[in-house]
Amino acid sequence: MLDQQAEMSSGAGSVTSTGTKATRALGIACLAGTALLVFLGLVGTPEDEVQGDSVRLLYIHAPAMWVAYLAFGITALGSVMYLWKRTRSLTWDRVAGASAEIGVVFTAVGLVTGMIWGHLSWGVYWTWDARLTTTSLLFVLFLGYLALRRMPAEPHVRAKRAAILGIIAFIDVPIVHQSVEWWRTLHQDATVLRRDLDVQVDGIMLFTLFLGFIVFTSIYAWLLLHRHRVAVMEDALDEHGLELAIEERRAEGMATA
Repeated sequence: MLDQQAEMSSGAGSVTSTGTKATRALGIACLAGTALLVFLGLVGTPEDEVQGDSVRLLYIHAPAMWVAYLAFGITALGSVMYLWKRTRSLTWDRVAGASAEIGVVFTAVGLVTGMIWGHLSWGVYWTWDARLTTTSLLFVLFLGYLALRRMPAEPHVRAKRAAILGIIAFIDVPIVHQSVEWWRTLHQDATVLRRDLDVQVDGIMLFTLFLGFIVFTSIYAWLLLHRHRVAVMEDALDEHGLELAIEERRAEGMATA
């Protein structure tokens, strides 16, 4: 118990704010990149020969799903590092939890933009297509992961349970990505992340798409840094509350003695 409290104190005592000069600079860069992406996505790129203006959703949908993959991958990595005895630390648990929260948000963005795109392309917002079904399952799995993290438990017990579920839930990520190749699906084939490396867009559209990947990844990094620091301060607050409760119990014991 004392070792666990010491670990939490050492991780939390050095964090008094979620912002630094580096994160503020990164935040400004994210805002500038987002503004450029919006301009290029809406004005600077042409319509698609087949999909028309609906192709502009590509600049949000594909980067959002990439960040979801990345975020859940970091969750799985943090979970593995926590379960490995040589690197076991609540820091890895915090990183895993923070990354999962961000991943869920970007998965929701991917699902919503995908539904809008589907309505424009297929005439319906939702169909039990393999890609949509596996993606919705991924969303639900990590919502369950976050719910598990909220259940009352000793920190290391909670971290172990969450780590196991985080690794299991990540298995769905490659299934989501490969679903368009493994099953007959309405969803179009991959545009950029293809096994044959044959990118299906070029010119200003390709530049805008890659800008979207860079901007969304930068936003993910900015959010992860801030959410991790919030988690550190939350743990410090919980520890402080525990210490106050123990002191009150001691005071009550001395008063009745």
